[in-house]
Amino acid sequence: MNERNLTLSVQDYSLLTDLYQLTMIACYAGEGLESKPSSFELFTRRLPDDFGYLIAMGLAQALEYLENLRFTSEHIEQLQRTGIFANAPDKFWSLLELGCFSGDVWAVPEGTAVFANEPLLRIDAPLWQGQLVETYLLNTLNYQTLIATKAARIRDVAGSEAKLLEFGTRRAFSPQGALWAARAALAGGLDATSNVLAALKLGCNPAGTMAHALVMVFNAVSGSEDEAFAAFGRYFPSATLLIDTYDTVAAAERLAKQIQMGEREVKGVRLDSGDLVELSQKTRSRLPDATIAASGDLDEWEIARLKQAGACIDVYGLGTKLVTGKPVNGVYKLVEIDGIPTMKESKNKMTYPGRKQIFRRGSQGDRLGLATESPEAGETPLLQLAMKQGKRLDVEETIEVIRDRAIDSITNLPPQTRQLNNPTPFPVEISPALQELTQDVREKQ
Repeated sequence: MNERNLTLSVQDYSLLTDLYQLTMIACYAGEGLESKPSSFELFTRRLPDDFGYLIAMGLAQALEYLENLRFTSEHIEQLQRTGIFANAPDKFWSLLELGCFSGDVWAVPEGTAVFANEPLLRIDAPLWQGQLVETYLLNTLNYQTLIATKAARIRDVAGSEAKLLEFGTRRAFSPQGALWAARAALAGGLDATSNVLAALKLGCNPAGTMAHALVMVFNAVSGSEDEAFAAFGRYFPSATLLIDTYDTVAAAERLAKQIQMGEREVKGVRLDSGDLVELSQKTRSRLPDATIAASGDLDEWEIARLKQAGACIDVYGLGTKLVTGKPVNGVYKLVEIDGIPTMKESKNKMTYPGRKQIFRRGSQGDRLGLATESPEAGETPLLQLAMKQGKRLDVEETIEVIRDRAIDSITNLPPQTRQLNNPTPFPVEISPALQELTQDVREKQ
């Protein structure tokens, strides 16, 4: 095995799927079903524990994937060499050779709050295409929705005045994942990312401070932590100084004296360990004009605790618990085939049949209905046509637009749905038409 071949390129998107997607497509082709019109919806049956909402994210990457979906001759040769498809019909190979995504995509805009059983995205496409894209879409929307939701919850708790920085690259699940995690975090409400590549690709400046290593280097070479601060300040005069490598309070006191003597200016300091409440208060008393940043396994619950305890913190650096954590268990299910509504009835895994639409009633709740239904007075349909016959319809939205939408979405939710512990579910009514269809399909199965 050549590990270098594991580097992902756009040309490899088609093979980034689970085997059973391809074996099912071969079966469909053999039975003459491959081109039947189908609809698949991506949603979560239930929210993660203590989550009152999700912030939809990942559509931009999903559309990029669908636009670039192609099988090359090399891909087909690789599949044939496995021997797995020895009995596959010729039509299967013809589909792969000539096929690309030609379907429609309906999706809620990124940054929109959604709830259990509400589709984030619907694919209307020939059956083989709708089947093929399941794995990639789930990977993309599940992960980015988790990050955006965490970021939105953190912003909601920290407040509009706090500065929030994404530091999660070293904990994200892959280098590629780190880029999309940074985007999702900024779209969900954070201000900046330390990931240089992500920031520059998104058209903004990266943000960061310094590591303990720099302080330790200068302390070892010159015998002075202060020399580390002075040296870094010579090149980056507005830099935030990391002051907890040895003795946080002693470092703050020395910096305060240097400020009083006119030897330096200190714009900001960072605390990365210890009792952040006590240390931030003592630092503030010694450096009243400096911005105080905190980091170190922070999340929305810890930020809420710090604020309640009176911590003096202006900036929060979010890493591990932002880009990892409770999964969003989104699923991707067939809801219609050749005009016939379908549903799953397994225990605890029941799905609603038919192509659906989410009708939002402001802070009053949602109505989950059929796509053929019309909005009632005061309702806004959330699922919008994002791709028509394989072609994207709109220019990708900016981070600022998505972030504003996320903040507005959360602001309009009831306080009890936004609370961190045991949130009250947002009311989602199942329309009479969808209830009737569900009963009809159940009786026919």
